[in-house]
Amino acid sequence: MAEQPLNGAFYGPSVPPPAPKGYFRRPGHSRGCGCCLLSLFVKVIISIIVILGIAALIFWLIVRPRAIKFHVTEASLMRFEHTSPDNILRYNLSFTVPVRNPNKRIGVYYDRIEAHAYYDGKRFSSTTLTPFYQGHKNTTVLRPIFQGQNLVIFNAGELRTYNEESIAGVYNIEIKFRLRVRFKLGDLKFRRTKPKVNCDDIRLPLSTFNGTTTSATVLPLKCDFDF
Repeated sequence: MAEQPLNGAFYGPSVPPPAPKGYFRRPGHSRGCGCCLLSLFVKVIISIIVILGIAALIFWLIVRPRAIKFHVTEASLMRFEHTSPDNILRYNLSFTVPVRNPNKRIGVYYDRIEAHAYYDGKRFSSTTLTPFYQGHKNTTVLRPIFQGQNLVIFNAGELRTYNEESIAGVYNIEIKFRLRVRFKLGDLKFRRTKPKVNCDDIRLPLSTFNGTTTSATVLPLKCDFDF
């Protein structure tokens, strides 16, 4: 069958108008700008980290900060009695604790000093010492005294340990200092921090013990200083 001729003009698909002269559309242009901004941001962050690191290194080289040192140099245990019926611990003990600031340029404000005494992990007494300022290359001596009585309940194992140490005449005491301090560099004062000082495993002989004790701690004893 013969094809019939088309009547009228034939219209094909529309042709887009030509782009204005001088106009060029770059593929992925917006995505490229986003990548450039991200790269710039990363470079800025890295630069800041490097600058802070260099500043911290320079500060350390100039100031050379060192940790405060606590030592127990003397200790005396005059009384340490626990009675089972009422679970009362009666005690009388004292310590001499020199505190050394070894820094050449940093002073220390001790705004609060709490000393706690522990036996077998149980706190039985606390005392608050007088605040003070400690200058450069300076040693200040603390003398916490714990005297009185308190309710201390031992379980079977703890009571057995106490009885064994009573027979030996030597008791394992721990002293913990809880501090609130501020460091001073020139006229600059830093914000307050709360370091912890632990003087563990101080085996103290009872001064009134009539027998011979051989396992007492040899002083001085260095304490752990931790932020």
